[in-house]
Amino acid sequence: MPDQPNYYALLGLPRNASPEDIRRAYFEAARRLHPDKNVAPGDTEYFIGIQEAYEVLSNPKKRTKYDAALPPVASPAAPVLQKILFSRRSILQLEEPQLIYVLLELIPVTDANAAPTPPLNLCLVLDRSTSMQGINLDVVKATAIQLLRRLRPQDTLAVVAFSDRAETIIPSTSNANISKLEARIQMLQTSGGTEIFNGLEAGYNEIRRSHNPAHVNHIILLTDGRTYGDEENCLHLADKAAKQSIGISGLGIGFEWNDVFLDALASRTGGSSMYVAKPQDIQRLLVEKFNRLWQIYADDVTLEFQNIDGVELRYAFRLQPEVGLLPVESPLRMGPILRDTSLTVLMEFLIQPTLIQAEIVSLLGGTLKITISAQPTPIPPMDFRLARPVTSTIAAEPPPQEIVQALSRLTLYRLQEQARLEVTAGEYERASQHLQRLATHLLAQGERGLARTALLEAEHIQRSKSFSKEGDKQIKYGTRALLVSGQEIKKS
Repeated sequence: MPDQPNYYALLGLPRNASPEDIRRAYFEAARRLHPDKNVAPGDTEYFIGIQEAYEVLSNPKKRTKYDAALPPVASPAAPVLQKILFSRRSILQLEEPQLIYVLLELIPVTDANAAPTPPLNLCLVLDRSTSMQGINLDVVKATAIQLLRRLRPQDTLAVVAFSDRAETIIPSTSNANISKLEARIQMLQTSGGTEIFNGLEAGYNEIRRSHNPAHVNHIILLTDGRTYGDEENCLHLADKAAKQSIGISGLGIGFEWNDVFLDALASRTGGSSMYVAKPQDIQRLLVEKFNRLWQIYADDVTLEFQNIDGVELRYAFRLQPEVGLLPVESPLRMGPILRDTSLTVLMEFLIQPTLIQAEIVSLLGGTLKITISAQPTPIPPMDFRLARPVTSTIAAEPPPQEIVQALSRLTLYRLQEQARLEVTAGEYERASQHLQRLATHLLAQGERGLARTALLEAEHIQRSKSFSKEGDKQIKYGTRALLVSGQEIKKS
C-alpha cells in the first residue's frame, strides 16, 4: 500500500495497543490539538490525521485490514539511551526487609543538538505584594525586561503580576513592540497581600492562549511570601497543567515563603523550586532557568508504574539537570532532559522478606513516556522494568561508584530532612543530634559555612523548639546544592 500513513505513530502507540489504549491516546491528542484551541501551522492537518487514525484503529475490521497491509515491525531508534545501575547485583535470602538503590540515567541521543530547538511559550508570574517593595521588585523588573529582549521571533512571553488579585501586565505575545512592553513592566508597583492562586490561574490561562504541543510550555513563579487558604487550589491547578505538559517552576525569595508548598507545586509538573537568598541572586537564577528551558531536548518524562506487593518505592530524587525530591506515586513526573545533560534519578526500594522465595524479584514495572516537542509525531511508550535475581551468598564486589557518590551527597540532604520531620513530631533532641551529625559531615567535605549554620540551628532547636526561618532554608537548599556540585565533580 503506497504512502500508507502510520496511524500508530500518530497516536504514539505500539502496534499491540489495546482498544482502551487507542481510545485514551485519541482523546488526549484531540484535547491538545483541537482546531478551536490550536492555530499553529500544520495543527489542523495533524488533527485530521489523528481523527483518521482513531476511525481506523478503533474499528476491529478496519484495524485488521490496516495491520495486514503494514510492513514488518522495525525497531525504532530510541529517543534516549537508558543507563540503569543497581546498588547490588542480587537480593539476599534473608528473613528481614532489605534496601536496594537504583540509579536511572536517561541520556539524550548523540544527534540531540542537531534537532531544532522548540519555541518557548513562557509566562512569568510575579509577586507584587507589599513585601516585595524595594530592591526585590526592582531586580525582578530588570530581569523580566532582560528576558523580554532575549526572546526569539518564534517565542511567546506573558507577564502576570499578583498580590491579593492578579493583573496580566503583558498578554501572551511574540514579535511585539518591545519598548512598549518594557514600559508596562517598569510601571509595576507593590500593594496588597500574597494570594498565589490568583496569579497562578492567570498565568495558566495565558499559557493556554498560546499553548502548542510543539512548544515548551512553562510557568515561572516568583514569590517572597506565603499564600493562605488557597494551597489546595494551586496544587489542583498544577495537576491540571501537568496533564497538558505545562511545567511550573518556582523561585522563593528570602525566608518567609513556604518551601514545602513550592516544592510540591513544582514537582507535580516535573518542574523545580529554587531558593533566592539575596535579591542580587534573582537575576542569575532566573536567567539560568531561562537558558535551561532553551536547552530542553525532551520536555516531559513520565513513568507510569504499578505497585508490586512486597516492594515499596520509598524515595525518588532527581539529581540532574535540576535537583529535587520527586513524589513517589504514579505517574512519576521526572522532568526534562536537556540537550547536553542527562536526566538522573536515584530511587530507593524496600523489599519485604515474603518476596525472597522467588528466583527473581520485580522491583517496578511500568511504562516510560517521553515527550519531545521538536518531534512532530508522538513517541510510543517504552516498557520499563526493574528486577534483581535472588541469591544466598553476598556478592564480593562493591556498589557502582556512581551510586556511592550519589548516596554520599544525598545523605547530607536526608539528614536535614529527618531533622525537619523530628521537629514537626516534637522530637527536638533527636533533631538537634541529626543536625550535629550533618555539621560533622559538612566539615569533612570542607563546607565550613554550611556546617556552622547547621550547628547554630541545632542550638536554636534546643532553645526555641523550632528551626529559624533563615537557617531552615539555608540548610535545606544548601545541602541540595551540594548534589549539583557532586554531579559536576563526576563529569569533570
